[in-house]
Amino acid sequence: MSGAVVSRLLPTWGAAFGLQTALATICVPLATEKFYDLGGALGFLSTAFVSLYAPYLRERFWLGNKAAYFPPLNSHAPRQILLTGALVLWATRLGSFLATRVFKTGKDSRFDELKHQPLAFSGMWIGQAMWVSLVGLPVWLVNALPASAHPPLRTLDYAGLALFSTSFLFEIIADYQKTKWRNEKNAKKHDEAFISRGLWSISRHPNYVGEVGVWAGIWIAASSVMNSSLLPPGMRLASTISPLFTYLLLTRVSGVPPLEISGDKRLGGDPKYQAYKRNTPIFFPWGPKGDFKP
Repeated sequence: MSGAVVSRLLPTWGAAFGLQTALATICVPLATEKFYDLGGALGFLSTAFVSLYAPYLRERFWLGNKAAYFPPLNSHAPRQILLTGALVLWATRLGSFLATRVFKTGKDSRFDELKHQPLAFSGMWIGQAMWVSLVGLPVWLVNALPASAHPPLRTLDYAGLALFSTSFLFEIIADYQKTKWRNEKNAKKHDEAFISRGLWSISRHPNYVGEVGVWAGIWIAASSVMNSSLLPPGMRLASTISPLFTYLLLTRVSGVPPLEISGDKRLGGDPKYQAYKRNTPIFFPWGPKGDFKP
């Protein structure tokens, strides 16, 4: 039976890679990065839809059964609805926020050089497909199980959803505070060289802290069914790749490192910035302070 469940993951992963490949065929020749973050959000949204409705999509479009009916939302288990809804909420909010920022500024500085290197730029789109596939894995696995195989919601589900909710709010507030600070700076309402207000006073990267918490919460809620006999052994352990990959990506690759390096280059001689670094944790509010060490 585990083979049947795993086979439901194939269209899910196919949707993730298919969309990013399609976007790459358009954006790479045009050397435009404006749709990259939007593409990531759409990747999660479309893949979530496919993961939830894979049996119907297979029956209707692959096997050509015109009598197949679109299953109502209440035909899914509460856990499937809640976790898919959490993912959709997160992807819609983050995708719209990032896409709006890129369209407003006209570019994404991460791609200033990469977008003119077709092979490397194509690799970024494939990497995004991998990101969607791996980070969303707990939800994809939950949706791969038949609704009848889901037990009622448990304490672990509620704990995970509580962590998701608080982390999601934490990330939204951090982004809002940073945007408000930047708008005020552009309007000449202050001349601060860096933000140190609100959540940015307890972490130098609170938006990323919220991001890690979001996926840790989703994983915790999803893990309540990861020991199902319908799933291959070791899925609870395998699905930890979602929060772990998010944490490592943000703290070792694309999030914290370039921002810390850029901050040191711009503000290394600023006594106020040095004091901020000494007194404010790099990542988690209870974590180490001072200089960032890659």
